[in-house]
Amino acid sequence: MLNASERRRVNRFIIGSIVGLVVYFILITLLINFEKDSTQSSITDYHQAMWFTIATLTTVGYGDIYPVTLYGRFIGFIFVLMSVGIYGLLIGQITNLITTLKQNKMLGYNGTLFEQHVVMIGWSDFGQLVVEQLIGASKKVAIVTNVKSHIEHIHEKYDTNMVFTLYSDFENTEMLKKANIEESTVVFVNLDDDTEKLVFILNMKKVFEKLEFVVTLENANLKNTFINAGVTNAISPHDISSKILASYMFEPDVAAYTEDIMSFAHTPTDYDIKQFLVTYDNPYLNKDYHESFTKIKQTYNGILIGMSKKDKNGKRQLIKNPEKKFTIALGDYLIIIVNGSSFQLIQKAFNVQEGYFKET
Repeated sequence: MLNASERRRVNRFIIGSIVGLVVYFILITLLINFEKDSTQSSITDYHQAMWFTIATLTTVGYGDIYPVTLYGRFIGFIFVLMSVGIYGLLIGQITNLITTLKQNKMLGYNGTLFEQHVVMIGWSDFGQLVVEQLIGASKKVAIVTNVKSHIEHIHEKYDTNMVFTLYSDFENTEMLKKANIEESTVVFVNLDDDTEKLVFILNMKKVFEKLEFVVTLENANLKNTFINAGVTNAISPHDISSKILASYMFEPDVAAYTEDIMSFAHTPTDYDIKQFLVTYDNPYLNKDYHESFTKIKQTYNGILIGMSKKDKNGKRQLIKNPEKKFTIALGDYLIIIVNGSSFQLIQKAFNVQEGYFKET
């Protein structure tokens, strides 16, 4: 679908082409009328006139056909000047086309083939921190911003194989499809205020019913409102930071450990908490949770701390350090504390990338 500016450009091109053709046929008609009365002229019909003008406009100049009358040569002189203008116009149009193609690619108008990725609506310093954590966890991100100056900054900072950027109004659902939003695992709504976030989510739910949303809240009291609106997770950064800060005051080692495992593991000795989808390749499929706990520790030096299972209604339930007996089933998620080395071993053994996968 063309925007208003592109439609105007197409209309100008069509009108210009029509005017050009009319002028062209007027000129060759005059050329024939001027030349046909001369016995020395070979330009006596449209076929010959068109051959002369094509040879002239393309600067070939065979010299087999040429005007001999004064007025005929004047028309020929006009065609010579037109050839210069046409080449200038063509070069300008080609340059403009190349520039437009490059700009469309830069602005994300060609779309992306990312799947199982994160779509971030809005760009900010906080969003940048989130993207760096996601990239560190090998998660692809599609960023949608309505500020054009953000585009160049994002392209300079991140690899386009990991980060796709789209310049668009947030209300334009057709443009949001270029971020392959329907194939994303989650949409992170990173707008300025809570009201704006809520309105965006409600509008998107009307079009994309199956999308899962995550938001950060300035006002933690609105959490239930967002959950009722269909948000998967509503998080208050102030609550999280205040809890960690308080923990540092009376149990600093626990706080340091907590902060460490909240981020991705940079080195083989760094620790992180990761979740792994249980597939048919998982060696612990249909095995007892507590037996699996021991084997994962012995085999990979990972610590199984919980799992996620679906209840009868299809809602996912987080089970932390379960006491009763559980059997690990297909589609569960195992939550494991790993370091850089154990993560590589577990990921290879489970034959699945870490993280949440949207069901299709």
